[in-house]
Amino acid sequence: MSTTDRLAQLSEAGVSIWLDDLSRERLDSGNLAGLIRDKHVVGVTTNPTIFANALSKGEAYDAQVRDLAARGADLDGTVRELTTTDVRNAADLFRDVYNATNGVDGRVSIEVDPRLAKDTAKTVAEAKDLWKTVDRPNVLIKIPATEEGLPAITATLAEGISVNVTLIFSVERYEAVINAFFAGLEQAKANGHDLKGIHSVASFFVSRVDTEIDKRLEKIGTDEAKALRGQAAIANALLAYAAFEKLFTSDRWSALAAEGAHAQRPLWASTGVKDPSYSDTRYVDQLVVGDTVNTMPEKTLDAVADHAEIEGDKVTGKGAQAQEVFDKLSAAGIDIPDVFRVLEEEGVEKFEKSWQELLDTVTGQLAKAKG
Repeated sequence: MSTTDRLAQLSEAGVSIWLDDLSRERLDSGNLAGLIRDKHVVGVTTNPTIFANALSKGEAYDAQVRDLAARGADLDGTVRELTTTDVRNAADLFRDVYNATNGVDGRVSIEVDPRLAKDTAKTVAEAKDLWKTVDRPNVLIKIPATEEGLPAITATLAEGISVNVTLIFSVERYEAVINAFFAGLEQAKANGHDLKGIHSVASFFVSRVDTEIDKRLEKIGTDEAKALRGQAAIANALLAYAAFEKLFTSDRWSALAAEGAHAQRPLWASTGVKDPSYSDTRYVDQLVVGDTVNTMPEKTLDAVADHAEIEGDKVTGKGAQAQEVFDKLSAAGIDIPDVFRVLEEEGVEKFEKSWQELLDTVTGQLAKAKG
């Protein structure tokens, strides 16, 4: 089987393949264009960690930093200019995909400043500013699904802005995200926006759930606990999909769909496998179902292309089976609500730390440029 065949099978099964990475080097070298052409990549997601890594390596950003320094740009302005330039250029590269899929794919995501994750009003202001700055119809503004993020998601969608909701770990929070999405579309319609032009995905994090729960199962140490290792993340995603099916067949959704609204697609995020004892494609080939997105780091994309077993829908109708896994986890002593609380807090903290690393890197680059 050739490399592209497995990725083609994944696409044909209704999974949109997005790359979980972006850098100036990928854009300038033609690497990203090659992935679009040869590997069925139809979108890109970014986050603060991705930008921190991109800017800390090589010299691809040096010329732009020198220009910005010469113009007297401050630190935050420089970071905004560097990151939105990459996103704008990537959006242009995906424009044909965007047009061919009627706006469903060809999407590039950029995240609001993670330091605003607990501030609703500032998150909305930042989302609107990013939308205007990038100025491309195929951008998605990423907003974290914190409690403070939920009303920000609604308010941003109400402005007619397309949103990628990120850092979703629990099914309970995911249902709240879908309701925030419905409210945003209802308000957008009231504000006179055409719902056909608004798109959204909900990024449900996968591998980190296994990492956290496996660690706790090892600590419990019983045979029953150890036997449950590696089952939580996929079960959690299956429950999320069951919630998606339930809420997107409701009367509330039907009324929005009648106005031309697009469903908010589930996006499987954090699909790189952390535990080497697990198959490195498990968070892709075990989560195949139509009308979803799987955003992968390139290492996972290559692994899927090389040896994933794409066997069609593995997700629909598995909610009850997945719930049994969680019942067993609870019985074994896992505090499920605490797991999701810790994961959300760590998720926000990791992105805040990456943002600080990004600021530190750019501070050094600006100082060097100013001599």
